[in-house]
Amino acid sequence: MICLGNICRSPLAQAILESKVDSEEVMVDSAGTSNYHVGYLPDERSIRIGKKFNLDLSAQRGRQFEIADFDEFDQIYVMDHENYSDVISLARNEEEKAKISMILNKVFIDENRDVPDPYFGEGEEGFLNVYKLLDTACDRIANELS
Repeated sequence: MICLGNICRSPLAQAILESKVDSEEVMVDSAGTSNYHVGYLPDERSIRIGKKFNLDLSAQRGRQFEIADFDEFDQIYVMDHENYSDVISLARNEEEKAKISMILNKVFIDENRDVPDPYFGEGEEGFLNVYKLLDTACDRIANELS
């Protein structure tokens, strides 16, 4: 799960998908394309929304996406076009490019919609909206994995 800073959308997506899959079978992680928040907890608002839905984000820490992630993960879901471009530019070959997709394409097939970034000015409502979108997308991903 990839977003810009790895403190809002991607940690929430990580926690949501982790709650829907068997951790013995599926490894889920998140990262940011920037290094702004490496080592930091997710945003308080993401933590609160997670708690509202019985998800604990407190063990997560921000980290930056790295090329080695292509070796570690079979699927890489990005939250928006900007991060898609950033991640695809790091891919070393077509196989790695094929691992990258926009997460909301699981909900809105081939529409390439962005998960809105709730960090600035969205308030709790924005974080709730992001949760709902990611929950639906993660339901579809979990169903594909089972």
